[in-house]
Amino acid sequence: MAFMRLGSKSEAFHREGQTWLCTTGLVSDVTIEVGDMKFHLHKFPLLSRSGLLEKLIEESSSDDGSSCVLSLDDIPGGGKTFELITKFCYGVKIELTAFNVVSLRCAAEYLEMTDNYGEGNLVGMTETFLNEVFGNWTDSIKALQTCEDVTDHAEDLHIISRCVDSLAMKACADPSLFNWPKNPTSGQNTEDESHLWNGISPSGKMLQPTGEDWWFDDASFLNLSLFKRLITAIEARGMKLENISMAVMYYTKKHVPLMNRQVTMDEQVIETPNTSEAEQKDALEEIIGMLPTKKGVNPTKFLLRLLQTAMVLHTSQSSRENLERLIGNQLEQAALVDLLIPNMGYSETLYDVECVLRMIEQFVSSTEQAGMVPSPCIVEEGHLVKDGAEMLTPPTLVATLVDGYLAEVAPDVNLKLAKFEAIAAAIPEYARPLDDGVYHAVDVFLKAHPWITDSEREHICRLMNCQKLSLEASAHAAQNERLPLRVIVQVLFFEQLRLRTSISSWFFVSENLDNPEHQNGGNGGLLKPRGENVRERVSELEKECMNMKQELQKLVRSKRSWKNFTRKLNFKKKSECCKPKDHEAKQAI
Repeated sequence: MAFMRLGSKSEAFHREGQTWLCTTGLVSDVTIEVGDMKFHLHKFPLLSRSGLLEKLIEESSSDDGSSCVLSLDDIPGGGKTFELITKFCYGVKIELTAFNVVSLRCAAEYLEMTDNYGEGNLVGMTETFLNEVFGNWTDSIKALQTCEDVTDHAEDLHIISRCVDSLAMKACADPSLFNWPKNPTSGQNTEDESHLWNGISPSGKMLQPTGEDWWFDDASFLNLSLFKRLITAIEARGMKLENISMAVMYYTKKHVPLMNRQVTMDEQVIETPNTSEAEQKDALEEIIGMLPTKKGVNPTKFLLRLLQTAMVLHTSQSSRENLERLIGNQLEQAALVDLLIPNMGYSETLYDVECVLRMIEQFVSSTEQAGMVPSPCIVEEGHLVKDGAEMLTPPTLVATLVDGYLAEVAPDVNLKLAKFEAIAAAIPEYARPLDDGVYHAVDVFLKAHPWITDSEREHICRLMNCQKLSLEASAHAAQNERLPLRVIVQVLFFEQLRLRTSISSWFFVSENLDNPEHQNGGNGGLLKPRGENVRERVSELEKECMNMKQELQKLVRSKRSWKNFTRKLNFKKKSECCKPKDHEAKQAI
């Protein structure tokens, strides 16, 4: 820690309560009041060092030489700083440190203590020491913290800007250049690295700063205004946005205690100062404005937790909209559990579905603007077929997430049909290669809302495409008595259509097997019988399809219940008998 001693005389002053007396034996001829403190001093040591005091003493002195009284309530640093300045004027030793140099520098400027009033005056001394402070990270942090008490004066003297620039330069440099003290347990794996979060152990102890996050904790001791300036300066010097985001996260968890009430059991709660909800609200609004806007830089889990806290603290609408926009742009990175945001408004629903709907709409809008619409997908025999390499795109990830979200919120009896449909329909058709998820959500909703009308059941079932159901989902839907009869008929129809498509492909294979071009050499005699076997089995399957078609037509005409239909058709047994033939046909090929 940098320090400097000024002066050489021994202590010749003492305090009595709020009164500060000089014990030189000479009668005091000037009294200076600074707040509640009174300093009984002598004119000559003061006016010989300070241009302001020289002027004030001259204006206040009477011809009879009586003592005068001056008021310096506006002096930067108050009575404590003026006490040090008085000692300096009397030649008593004072020690300059990173904690007092800023207030002394500002007070010296205020009192006009330049070299015009004595060589080696306080302005020059403190300025020289400040330059030494700026060369050290720890001292610079301490000095910047003290600027909070003399902000206006420190701003005028460019102390804050110089200190911030110094810190920003060091934060962007290699921390090994600053001779960090070694951790006494260095080299010993006393903590499981997987349980550390930004240098905090499960026991709550700060470990030695390492890597690119070494400056987070020191910066978190600054007030929000100074921290914001430091982050702006660091970002301007080109630091990675991911590090900026992590620093803001660290600061937020330390200064917005409400955030820590939502921390899971395996996360470390940072000790936080006592802060009122009004102060947390103001801090949170500023913090939201500091977050990088680039997609993927801010962890989505943190943003969603921030959004929930913003709702609890009733931050401004613009702040919540900014968070929803950031989350929406990277919604594919969200986890389902984090989307289950409790409702803080006047709506009767358990979860805030309006907020989630806005984020989904933001995602769809940003995705389409970025041209991220995937190539067409089709469902063939219950399997996803995609042009090119099969991959999970952001739209398909979000579609799966939303379908899961709908299934979670559907049991809420207060969830309106229109809102459920709005959320499901917000996902474009191309984003769902299979509609199993939305079918499951619709089924859960119908089970939890048995009172909705038949027309409403028809309407909600339009959200799913029966042609895009897997074999398992189709089998379930065909026996689901909660679905309208029309939907069950559609499911069975598309199952028949899918089966006929498979039969046509098998027939095409059998024709190729009977083609003379494939009967060269001794292999022809083996291939032909196999082709005949395939043709026979295809014929059997065609007959079964014709029977299914006839039964479907009878069902539509007679409006029979699905139970009678499945019992007569014996659909389950038929479907089971088709599977081994399918397998044998493929073996024959």
